[in-house]
Amino acid sequence: MDTSRLGEYAVFGVLLLAGFAFVAAAMAANAVLRPSAPSKAKGSTYECGVDPVGKDWAQVQIRYYVYAFLFVLFAVEAVFLFPWAAVFRAFGAAAAVEMGVFVGVLALGLAYAWRKGVLRWR
Repeated sequence: MDTSRLGEYAVFGVLLLAGFAFVAAAMAANAVLRPSAPSKAKGSTYECGVDPVGKDWAQVQIRYYVYAFLFVLFAVEAVFLFPWAAVFRAFGAAAAVEMGVFVGVLALGLAYAWRKGVLRWR
């Protein structure tokens, strides 16, 4: 095996060990420096968004899920746009038309959500 390749693996190994050491040091510092005051209230079961007063069931409004879904949808679509934009000139006019259709469909979806009032916070 070539010695230059061994050097590359050595650099990778040193960086990997440094990363593990950094994480271990951060976890050790957290264990040493954090305040510790255990109590019965802290050990009880807790569910975010549900008050333990009244019934056992609390309904969560759907608008939170719709906002989260739209955010994930457009974030994933942005992930598809960035690599395409990096090599845009190599693809030619056909790829530009296809991407225009892609962005147009996204715009139609956003316009539909806007018109239905999904993006309005009440």
